[in-house]
This record gives sequence, C-alpha cells and structure tokens, in this order.
Amino acid sequence: MIALGCDHGGYQLKEFIKKHLENKGIECKDYGTYSEESVDYPVYAQKVCEAIQKGECDKGILCCGTGIGISISANKFKGIRCALLRESFSARLTKEHNNANVIALGGRVTGTELAADIVDTWLDAKFAGGRHQNRIDIISSFEK
Repeated sequence: MIALGCDHGGYQLKEFIKKHLENKGIECKDYGTYSEESVDYPVYAQKVCEAIQKGECDKGILCCGTGIGISISANKFKGIRCALLRESFSARLTKEHNNANVIALGGRVTGTELAADIVDTWLDAKFAGGRHQNRIDIISSFEK
C-alpha cells in the first residue's frame, strides 16, 4: 500500500500519480489534500509518514510545488528516508542504496510522463543491502 499526500502545489501531480498507480493495479491511499486550495504541506507529510510508521502503508509519495518543503518535513519523522527526485537514475539509486521509503516530487517542476517514470523506476528497484545497510544503520542511529 502506497500513501499519497500533497499540498495545493502538488495536487494535480498527486492526482496523476494516483491514477497511474491505480491503472497499474497498485493500491494506494490518498491522505490529501483534495483540491488546489492553499494548505500547509507539513500537515500532509505528517499524515503520510505516520501512516508508514503505523504500518498502514509501506511506502509514500509526496508532492508539493517543488518537492523541497514536503521532503524536508518528511525527513523529520523517525524511520522515514525521503528522497526528492528530479530524474529516474536517482529514483533507482535511492532505493538500491538508501532504501528510501518515501519520495517527493514537485508539481510545478516535474512533468507527468517524467513523474510516472520516476515512480515506476523507484517501485521496481530493489534495495541492494550489503555495505548500504551499514550506512542506513548509521543514519538510523542519528534518530536516537
């Protein structure tokens, strides 16, 4: 189950991603926002990250105008590794090397076809483990 969340600047992209996932038969849960009316992006990062922390969802996709603010917000939550993505190469590596469980995209800077490719690449990639697990363990130790 993939948690989706956005602010007003990422609303249209979130809606596109939701439809893209549904067309692929991938389950997702939409935590809002549900319109282009101005809202505070940290609220939606919190909803998605808490859903992951509670085990309601195992991954998350967040969208705001640039993806910057919502990714910063997401990375404040214990156990969340959120990557702001602009292209597909990093989408693959953020899963293979960082085992990112959340990605952030910018609705005002990322086109829909590129967003679909980023999402698909991230979902298809597998964590490589090995030396990368040690690095994730170090990062996780910062949360204590």
